[in-house]
Amino acid sequence: MYRVELAKAVHRWRTWLLAAALGAIPIVMTIALKLSPPPAGAAGDSPPFLLQIVENGLFVPLTGLAVLQPFFLPLATGLFSGDAIAGEAQAGTLRYLLVRPVRRSRLVLAKYASTMTLVAALVGVAIVCGLVAGAAVFGWGPLPTLSGTTLSVGAALARILAAGVYMVAAISGIASVGLFVSTRTESGPGATVATIVVAIASQILDNIPSLHTIQPYLPTHGWLGFADLFRFPVDWTAMRGGLAVSAAYTVVFLGLALWGFARRDVTS
Repeated sequence: MYRVELAKAVHRWRTWLLAAALGAIPIVMTIALKLSPPPAGAAGDSPPFLLQIVENGLFVPLTGLAVLQPFFLPLATGLFSGDAIAGEAQAGTLRYLLVRPVRRSRLVLAKYASTMTLVAALVGVAIVCGLVAGAAVFGWGPLPTLSGTTLSVGAALARILAAGVYMVAAISGIASVGLFVSTRTESGPGATVATIVVAIASQILDNIPSLHTIQPYLPTHGWLGFADLFRFPVDWTAMRGGLAVSAAYTVVFLGLALWGFARRDVTS
């Protein structure tokens, strides 16, 4: 069933459009910085690592990940997870999936696994496009860390890959929330929008200083913790917190999705 779900996603135009959009972002950033380099000493509210791109193309995928994470990645995750069950119900194909026969728990887990695989693939596309664009325009070299030390190209590539893996793991909680919502409604667009709203609202709350008490429990807390991979020594605090809260949301909401869908009266 997992392979069937992936095959269905591969044959949908939206999957390829999302891959093209996420892959184009680091390429467009690279071209823009080549044509219009930032002035010396510029900083402001630019994304992490943006200004360092002109010095080393290895910063392109890192900046791409930082740009994708606040909106584009939640958009893709909400689309895949929110539409997983609700989309089948809206199209009238859900009950036919369950007639084969297929255990409901197996269907939910296959949908979740395919969602996470697709999200991981999109992150991989963004990283590869960023690496290629950065190498072609600015070249690669030893990567300076946030602590002032330097990483070899091989070590930098390993940490960039680790950053992508962390991003996928960190967004697993939002994916489980989306799947839970998807099991409670027959509107795919409604479940998708609800998931995206949860992710964006969580990020807004996570940036309000007066709400510091609840911030460690928000599903998007620690999403940018991957930047600490580029310190020496690596600071694991933010990443541990981000993975812990994502694991908690995954366990709770994936469990609720399994429990609720097993008792749902499927009529469509």
